[in-house]
Amino acid sequence: MKLFLKGERCYTAKCAIEKRNFVPGQHGKDRKPKIVGYGLQLREKQKARRYYQLMEGQFRNLFEKASEMKGITGENMLNMLERRLDNTIYRIGFGTSRAQARQLVRHGHVHVNGHRVDIPSFQVKPNDVIEIAEASKKNPTVLHASEATAHAPSPNWLEVDRENLRARVLGQPKRADLVQIQLNEQLIVELYSK
Repeated sequence: MKLFLKGERCYTAKCAIEKRNFVPGQHGKDRKPKIVGYGLQLREKQKARRYYQLMEGQFRNLFEKASEMKGITGENMLNMLERRLDNTIYRIGFGTSRAQARQLVRHGHVHVNGHRVDIPSFQVKPNDVIEIAEASKKNPTVLHASEATAHAPSPNWLEVDRENLRARVLGQPKRADLVQIQLNEQLIVELYSK
């Protein structure tokens, strides 16, 4: 499944999924794997992990926090994944991929409510103002990313000012706003609940 991990490249003919979408080996095209039960759950978890580019420990800790919250565990988990600062920067359009957005955060180019934040897992809250640091507004990477993603609509839970490289969190992301890929979070909850 196409996870859009390579930014702009995923929208072109150079995308690996477009060129080669079968298992490796001489008989890869002929082999149709049958996956049931645990395999489906594991594949769904791996899909979510790779989509948000998290390590197993980070993903597990996030699931544990989501399970302690009130409400539906799967939706809480997706909500927390979406509200991570690196993902929010990607959603706003200041990075062409989550990896690039994560690097912008780690290198200190992002401010939240006027304070520099260099932790990609930082959870944004409603009414937070996210902006690119004043010294970084001329950064070619940021400028290229904002131009490349100018046509993309921003999520409903974010208000974006592309001119000033600033955004405001309007509220919590809803399930409909959450992920571009098709993800069944209930399978992930079942996997971790064993």
